[in-house]
Amino acid sequence: QVQLVESGGGSVQAGGSLRLSCTASERTLSNYAMGWFRQAPRKEREFVARISRSGDTTFYADSVKGRFTASRDNAKNTVYLQMNSLKPEDTAVYYCAADLAFFDTPLRARTTQYNYWGQGTQVTVSS
Repeated sequence: QVQLVESGGGSVQAGGSLRLSCTASERTLSNYAMGWFRQAPRKEREFVARISRSGDTTFYADSVKGRFTASRDNAKNTVYLQMNSLKPEDTAVYYCAADLAFFDTPLRARTTQYNYWGQGTQVTVSS
């Protein structure tokens, strides 16, 4: 069982930046591809980004492409989501999730494809 803990959320003004972190209890985080999802009030949880086990490959939702960057440091058991040029519509609870699958394509963007989840961290962007 992998335990994931997100941090780094907060409140920023539009145009600002935040960096989210997700730290795993598992000492072999490299065994998992990692995803970032978000859920706004009264909306379904949606895919934001995915990073492969090695970190060589990343995927992004169209709504965040060019503004968000996923990265990972397997030695630190941590994945990151750098969020720049934030918009009010980015306001949501952000979750990291671990995927045991060995392949990244076709894109695994459904919540049911991920095995472990963090508790989430709130990001609020004001206009």
